[in-house]
Amino acid sequence: MDWVTGLVPGGKESVNACLIIVDRFSKSIRFLPFHKEETAIDTALLFWNNIISTCGVPKIIISDRDPKFTPLNFEPTSMTFWVLNFLFLQLTFHKQMD
Repeated sequence: MDWVTGLVPGGKESVNACLIIVDRFSKSIRFLPFHKEETAIDTALLFWNNIISTCGVPKIIISDRDPKFTPLNFEPTSMTFWVLNFLFLQLTFHKQMD
């Protein structure tokens, strides 16, 4: 999973970034267009609606732990904390560290 930003705005929604998700088992790639200005919640919903709803919850997510998903000022009581903790922080696998 990685983000490509700085793209030339295009399409009817004028998106300027792309979330790339690679399935290691089937070797398939999904390109999910979005706006660079979207928040972590918007990206989590994009992931939920396009990956989890069709393929199920992945056992492993390999990511570079973008600062968007590891902010320093989380409030543990907020729903945002629990959604992001479940989707991105707990499931992340660090290939370079293992």
